[in-house]
This record gives sequence, C-alpha cells and structure tokens, in this order.
Amino acid sequence: MSWRGILVYAENYSGSIHRASFELLGKARGLLPKIGGVLHAAIVTSEENAEKHSKELIAFGADEVLEYIVKERFLPNPVVHRNALIDAISYAKPKLVLVPATPWGRSIAPRVAAAIRTGITADCLDVYVDDAGDIVQVRPAFTGNIIAHIKTLTSPVMATVRPGVFPLPQPDYSRKGEAIAKNLSLSEDDDVRVVGVSKRKTVKLSEATIIVSIGKGVRSKEDIKLFEELAKALNAQLACSRPLVDMGWMERDRQVGFSGNIVRPRLYIALGISGAPQHIAGMKDSQYIIAVNTDPSAPIAKYCDLFVVGDIYDIAKKLLQALEGFKEVK
Repeated sequence: MSWRGILVYAENYSGSIHRASFELLGKARGLLPKIGGVLHAAIVTSEENAEKHSKELIAFGADEVLEYIVKERFLPNPVVHRNALIDAISYAKPKLVLVPATPWGRSIAPRVAAAIRTGITADCLDVYVDDAGDIVQVRPAFTGNIIAHIKTLTSPVMATVRPGVFPLPQPDYSRKGEAIAKNLSLSEDDDVRVVGVSKRKTVKLSEATIIVSIGKGVRSKEDIKLFEELAKALNAQLACSRPLVDMGWMERDRQVGFSGNIVRPRLYIALGISGAPQHIAGMKDSQYIIAVNTDPSAPIAKYCDLFVVGDIYDIAKKLLQALEGFKEVK
C-alpha cells in the first residue's frame, strides 16, 4: 500500500471546530512539500454546519474535506468519531495523521491507532521531516527532563500534538478545495446518550490572551489568592511553573512548560519564576513578556521585553491598586 499526503482530524463535538485543528492544518501545509500528496481534513459534523465547516477547513489549508454528516445527537459520541477517522484513513491513505492533543483528541487517537494497528506518538511538541525523508515526532520524555525525537516504523505515522505549539495560520477564504461527503453507518449501539456532565471547569491556557504565571517565589499556598485577584483584575488566566504543581498547590492543567501547556498569549506576566528551560519552552513565543524576580541574573530575563527586579508581592499589590484606581477614574 502506498501512503501519501497528510490527514488532519478536525475536532468538532460541540458544533464548532477546535482552534488546535486549524493550527495543525497550518503545520501540515508546511510539511506537505516534503511529504507529497494531498492535505485532507476529516470532520464529523451535522448537516446544518457541514458547508460552513468545510469552507473553514479549506480556508485554513485543507485540499479535501471528508465530511461525516450525522445527526446532532451523535456529535459528542467518541465511538462515532473513532469510526469516522478510521474510515478517513482507509480512504485517504495518508503518510501522516495529526490529531489535536486535547482531552477529546487524546481519547480518540489511541482507539484509532489500536484499530488500524499502527504506532502513535502522543503529546508532541513538533513534527518534521528529516534529511532521509522520514517523519520525526518530538515530545518530552521522563517528565519533561529530555526531549525525544521519535520515528514510527508502522504506517501511517500518527501523532497527537499539543494545542498552542504551532501558530494559528491566517485563513484564506478564496482558496479552492473539495468537500467529499462520506457515509458512516451507525447502529443503535452507537447512540450514546449523555447522562451526566462534570462540573469541573477546564482551563484553556492555550487560548488565553493574557496569562499571569507564578512560580517558586510564592511562599505559601494561601498566598496564591493575591495572584488570583491580580489575574482576575487583568481578565487573565492564572498559570504556574511546575514546582507549584509538584507541591500540590495548583492543578496540572495550569502548568506552563514541556510537561504542561505551550502558550502564545499577547501578554505573559511571570512572577517569581526563575526560567528553567522546560518553562521557557512553554512561553517563549508569547508576544510580550514581563517578568518580576528578586534575582537580577534569573535566566528568564533573557527572554523578557520587560524585566523587573523586585518582590512579587509588592509588585502584585501595586498593580492591583493601580488597576483599582484606573477603574475609579473610568
């Protein structure tokens, strides 16, 4: 069997395509000249949104969109998405399959890999083609202490990629592409009903425009409330470096770095973070970086647009006072 081209799974279980799918299409377009073939996108969608979704995926880089049109009640059914992606791989025979490493994508991709008997590299930070023409997948290993470059020996090569590691491409709605309606036979056994919803709020750091991130400079768990107030005042997401997660002070989905989230906000404020390589890799592509640290030689200073030598508690309180005064003036 000849494997050629790239297939991107477009995540859509709530009626809108996840941003990470568009990021993967942008990356796939860059890889395509070295891999050859066509860039496919596979999506499970309702009849009402099929045309709109296909136009979006073509605008972001897809050459052909494989539409699996189902009734809306089937959209949040992982079995349906699994079956659709298996069929898309059988149809397109891609050399590379890319899936967003979201909670949803992490659930779908291993099921597909097991069904088609191929290897999968999870939670990738990058994918590239080496001088030998082989596809290489880059991911953290040993809890982020090393970076592994992996080649999959089976076909197709399949990888999940973290949201935020690739920039969002500019859509071109004048691009031409083709939407192909694909049949997906569903049985009564496939009709899964939602019987309960978790009340736990998920943190989407990869989509945040402003992030306030705290590190070992925080002296106690109770003190985090101060920085939560600052984040709220700035309409920002509160994040952290790995030590605070390891101590159990913050949830893992708020961690920035190799073993956490890769972020690209417009503004990243690092408070009490020295700048370990694992953390820097997770935030260095932010548009504007401000860091506050008592150590003037902290490694993070090299990556900042503004570096302040000072106490993070004093700075946070002064910022809160300034923001409060600004509200009163308005």
